[in-house]
Amino acid sequence: MLKKVSLLAAGLLASVLAWAAPTVEMTTNQGKITLELYPDKAPKTVEFFLYNAKHGFYEATIFHRVIEGFMIQGGGFNSAMEEKKVLTPAIQNEADNGLENRRGTVAMARTQDPHSARVQFFINLKNNAFLNFRSATQGGYGYTVFGKVIDGMDVVDKIATVPTGNQGYYQNVPTTPVIIQNVKIISDK
Repeated sequence: MLKKVSLLAAGLLASVLAWAAPTVEMTTNQGKITLELYPDKAPKTVEFFLYNAKHGFYEATIFHRVIEGFMIQGGGFNSAMEEKKVLTPAIQNEADNGLENRRGTVAMARTQDPHSARVQFFINLKNNAFLNFRSATQGGYGYTVFGKVIDGMDVVDKIATVPTGNQGYYQNVPTTPVIIQNVKIISDK
């Protein structure tokens, strides 16, 4: 009987793990942040994020825009504020996926073009409902949420308080770089 229960438990555990969301560990010079990703809600966004992580794109990038009480944004610039050459094309906006820009969620940054997100992402420091999908229009698309912080929100909050200033055309740039040392895939399924 015990053997049957153990086999059943092992089978159940294997099923749960098969359905587990992909997770990544982002190591910064301020600490580690673990993200759970949602490929069922934002498949292309997660696919491209994992591709960039797997190929080391995020290594030595920075959180280049930090606005306390709003969000921290990173993933596209090095510490000299030089934009990295992007490996992936622009992503079709997937913000109409039922996920909201709430505290601790991770979303793609983009330009005014709703379908221009590529590699930069941000972590919401509070609930930012105005960034959510409202309609399939230029002003209504919102920003695609594709994951959330499951460990290390204290690190995110610490980054949110670093001193910032202007650097060239850019505002809210940390005066001392907040470096993303690497993004390691812990599980991709």
